[in-house]
Amino acid sequence: MIQRNDILEFMRETAYKPMTYQELEKHFEINSAQEFKDFLKLLNELENEGLVLRTRTERYGVPERMNLLRGKLQAHAKGFGFLIPEDRDHPDVYIHANDMGGAMNGDTILVRITAKSAAGGKLEGEVVRVVSRAITQIVGLFQMNEGYAFVLPDDKRVVRDIFIPKEAFNGAMDGHKVVVRLVTYPEGRAAAEGEVIEILGHKNDPGVDIISIIRKHQLPESFPDEVLEEATAVPETIAEPDLAGRRDLRHKRIVTIDGEDAKDLDDAVNVERLENGNYVLGVHIADVSYYVTEGSPLDREAYNRGCSVYLVDRVIPMLPHRLSNGICSLNPQVDRLTMSCEMEFDAGANVVRHDIFTSVIKTSERMTYTNVRKLLTDEAEPDVAEKYAYLMDDFRLMEELAGKLRNRRMKRGAIDFDFQESKILVDENGKPTDIIKRDRTIAEQIIEEFMLAANETVAEHFHWLKVPFLYRIHEDPDSEKLTHFMEFITNFGYVVRGKGNTVHPRALQSLLEEIKGTKEETVISTVMLRSMKQAKYDAHSTGHFGLAAEFYSHFTSPIRRYPDLIIHRVIREVLEQGNMDDKRHEYLSARMDDIAKQSSERERVAVDAERETEALKKAEFMLDKVGEEFEGLISSVTGFGIFVELDNTVEGLIRLSDMHDDYYHYHEAQHALIGERTSRIYRLGDEVKVRVARVSTEEHTIDFELVDMKPRKQKVSLVDALNSVRRDKQRGRGGRGGAPAAAGGGRNARGGDRERGAAEGARSGRRSKGGTGAAAAAGKSGRPRKGGSSAAAAAGAAGATRGTGVDAAKSRALETVGGKAGGEGGRTGPRRRKKKVAKK
Repeated sequence: MIQRNDILEFMRETAYKPMTYQELEKHFEINSAQEFKDFLKLLNELENEGLVLRTRTERYGVPERMNLLRGKLQAHAKGFGFLIPEDRDHPDVYIHANDMGGAMNGDTILVRITAKSAAGGKLEGEVVRVVSRAITQIVGLFQMNEGYAFVLPDDKRVVRDIFIPKEAFNGAMDGHKVVVRLVTYPEGRAAAEGEVIEILGHKNDPGVDIISIIRKHQLPESFPDEVLEEATAVPETIAEPDLAGRRDLRHKRIVTIDGEDAKDLDDAVNVERLENGNYVLGVHIADVSYYVTEGSPLDREAYNRGCSVYLVDRVIPMLPHRLSNGICSLNPQVDRLTMSCEMEFDAGANVVRHDIFTSVIKTSERMTYTNVRKLLTDEAEPDVAEKYAYLMDDFRLMEELAGKLRNRRMKRGAIDFDFQESKILVDENGKPTDIIKRDRTIAEQIIEEFMLAANETVAEHFHWLKVPFLYRIHEDPDSEKLTHFMEFITNFGYVVRGKGNTVHPRALQSLLEEIKGTKEETVISTVMLRSMKQAKYDAHSTGHFGLAAEFYSHFTSPIRRYPDLIIHRVIREVLEQGNMDDKRHEYLSARMDDIAKQSSERERVAVDAERETEALKKAEFMLDKVGEEFEGLISSVTGFGIFVELDNTVEGLIRLSDMHDDYYHYHEAQHALIGERTSRIYRLGDEVKVRVARVSTEEHTIDFELVDMKPRKQKVSLVDALNSVRRDKQRGRGGRGGAPAAAGGGRNARGGDRERGAAEGARSGRRSKGGTGAAAAAGKSGRPRKGGSSAAAAAGAAGATRGTGVDAAKSRALETVGGKAGGEGGRTGPRRRKKKVAKK
């Protein structure tokens, strides 16, 4: 029987020329009627999936042989978009708003390349065909007219409002937030049409804002009945048969160290000193895979969710609370099943021995970061010091080992960003009451280092066993963005050593240490971070640039992340059965790429939702502060204005249109706006005083007015800056507002971050049916250019984690290089990531 790969491989041959189905039938020597029927069915399936294309002359071929590319559309709020090719090595393709062909954000499309830059790097194209639709429903604001209505989408990347005929209102009224099912998709000048399937409530009702974000990202609020039934069937206590083959560690002093509000405790640690002076570190992780078996309803649901989502006022867990807060949570003084990684370190913190095994533990205490910090700094209250006195030697030893682990990590070149985190406090109605800074204390650093050590050890161990596995990888920075960064820091008198367009992470960490405590520390750290790529999951170990680690995985958080659960399952299989047979090896290998892709995509959805809720609550928090003045730092400079971050981590925009004292030019390399008449410079990292001018809880935006700017202590090459601006103008790159509105630059536009500048004018006025609104009329000036757009240097290349503010930089710092609170420290994945911010 002919397989799909047989057809695809034949059509991909160099000598192949498009054939009719009769010619293909003859080539494959199809004789029977049933075989012919199956062949046509298979050919139609391949055509529907966009893997095979039928020409106007009824001939079949593969898209790549017809100057077509297949991939996903990353749409922009201004109407244009980028094709993100399935071929990872192929550059992104810019698609003008007029060439979108009715495609919407996330759609799988086929694109024809229509133009290339002189250097061949920047590509432009047009949508030839929408292979599959990503959006089936949309959340938005219901606006009623006589006999019809429009829904204004919350997702600004959907640039056309959705037409709703009267018979599809289903009870919705003007001002309601609704969920709309798409009945028809946009085509030509015709808008998409939908019907209301759920009314979330009036836009001003308490809680509707968060629910709207949950629905927008299609996050599951509840578990299917079959999943809950399976979770209910899991026993609440451990029985003797559960202990078979496990190492009993219940006699050891093992503790959990978490935040005060954590309920799903999935990692515990202990440290001992051997007679030879070496340290033994035990990292014990909840054995979730023992309860969530492969292919079960629980497993399928966990795969679909990908990770837990931590919104400002609630958690959407990957697993039901009966598991995540119950039998899988390493609660104190109860027996729990775990997967342990025990490592012996010498005086230089090198691993001299390790062991990975299943175990049973009983944690001695449920410690908090606050108490551990106070105990180690002698600030604990007498009753707390007395209660935990028997653990003090352990905590001192943990502090000692963590310090050595960190020193060793820094010496090998790991990059350690230290941006300020914050937490939004809300009342019972979800109204924000305060924004507090979260310090990265010695307690957090202990857990961070221990989790990193375990993740690396596990990754390397199973890499050499050559079994199917999931790794956490972080690719080297893009050479173009790295060059931009290295040019930028020369303005401050710094140099990063490297060969050609490559640099070792040690050189970047050395720079971070050199700028520690200086005025330019925030500026340079932020720009460095934006030059880096985003970490992701992969079935192949290609290393982790930010951690300077050859092998890295996510092993330490199976309650919250599906990749951790998967590798626990692989570990158990290897431990219990030795090496896998060929059939099992082949099956798991085939699945890992899909799991890596799904997990990375779900992580992006979680990050976007978390950022959006934080942006919303920060806007709500500033709502009653209009007219008040604050000190802040310029966190980003763009062609449409200046972003300023306040001390409480709230970020707002000083719009270029509100700066009336001069005509300003945006200068990419300097990350600055430069006045044409006054030569006044506003630059990333400058200290300013601002006044809150406007707050929009609907757009989640805050506008500032500039009150004053403190004198700049860093040297700025004004002559070079102005000369560069003039060169940019001669090349057609400058002008008021700086770069073209498209915010091009290939992958810089990825990630779905809603952009402040894109909202300006894009949603004003009511759009008629079939109209695109100003957002869709980006114009050809939006094309990307050599060297990238204004976002290329300013926003960096951290994939979907990109943004132009320091808050986004903090998020990517955690994600890129470590922190228990971030992705790489091993504990919470997207739990602490920062808000979605504007990006050009």
